Amino acid sequence: MNLAQINDLVLVISPEEKRYMTRLTPRQQLHTHLGFLAHDAMIGQSYGSVVLTHLKHPFIFLQPSTFDLVMHVKRISQIVYPKEIGYILLRMNIVPGTRVVEAGTGSGALTLAMARAVRPTGRIFTYEERDDMRAIARKNLERAGGLDCIEMKARDIRAGFDEHDADALFLDVREPWLFLAQARAALKGGGFFGSLVPTTNQLSDLLQELETQRGWTDIEVVEILMRHYKPVAERLRPEDRMIAHTGFLLFARKVLAQIEQPADESGKEGIEGNPGNEETHESG
Repeated sequence: MNLAQINDLVLVISPEEKRYMTRLTPRQQLHTHLGFLAHDAMIGQSYGSVVLTHLKHPFIFLQPSTFDLVMHVKRISQIVYPKEIGYILLRMNIVPGTRVVEAGTGSGALTLAMARAVRPTGRIFTYEERDDMRAIARKNLERAGGLDCIEMKARDIRAGFDEHDADALFLDVREPWLFLAQARAALKGGGFFGSLVPTTNQLSDLLQELETQRGWTDIEVVEILMRHYKPVAERLRPEDRMIAHTGFLLFARKVLAQIEQPADESGKEGIEGNPGNEETHESG
C-alpha cells in the first residue's frame, strides 16, 4: 500500500486550499492557522487520507509532485517557474539518462526539476558563482532529495565548462551571449541549448551573437503566459490575478559546421527562427 513513512516529505492541504510542506517526524507537529496536525497521525496512513487538527479541521495529505517541490523552494531571487520548466524539459529533450549542464543555479528550482527528469542514470552539472545562492540551492535540493544526481560547482564560467559532449546546456545568467562559445564547446553535436532572459534587450543581444557565430540551428524564442481559472462549475471564470511576464526563453541546437545564412529580401543575412512554425495545421 501507498503509506506515509517516517522522513517522508508530505504536502498538506487545508480546507481553504492552503498548502504546507513538512517532513514526517515522530512526535512532531505541523502548526497551521486551523490548529496543529500531529505527524504521528499521518505516519503509516495512506496518502490521500484526511487528518484532523486538534481543533477538528480536516486536512488532506499527499505525496508532493515536482510542481509542489519547485513552488516550495526557499528563494532569494526569482525562480524559473513551472510554466517555463515544463517547456524547457520537453524542448531540450531532458529525459532519463541525459547529461545536462546548467549555469546560474540560483535557488535550484530548475535544477531540482531537471534532476528528477534525468534519473536514474542521468547527471546535472550546475554552476553558481555566488556563495549565498549555492548554499540555499543545496538546502532546497537536499530537502527534495535531489542531490544524488547533481554536481554543484562553484566558479565563474568565463573559463568554460568542465564537461564535453553534454546533451543539453541551459544558461540562466545576466549576459548569456558572453558564454555562447563556452556553451558550444561543452555540447555534443546536435546538443540542445537554452536560455532565459527577462528583457527584450538581452534577447536581442543573445540573438545577435547566435547570428554572428552561425554554429546554431533550430532557433526558437517564446514567452509563456498562463492564466488560471476559478474551478467552480456555477461561475467558472479567470482568476483575478496571474503571474504574467517572467522571462523570454530562447532555444537552439549546435551544428558542427558554421551555416552560411541566405540573404533575406532586404539583401541582409539573418537567422530564420523556428521554420517548423510555418507548417499548416488543419483541424480534424
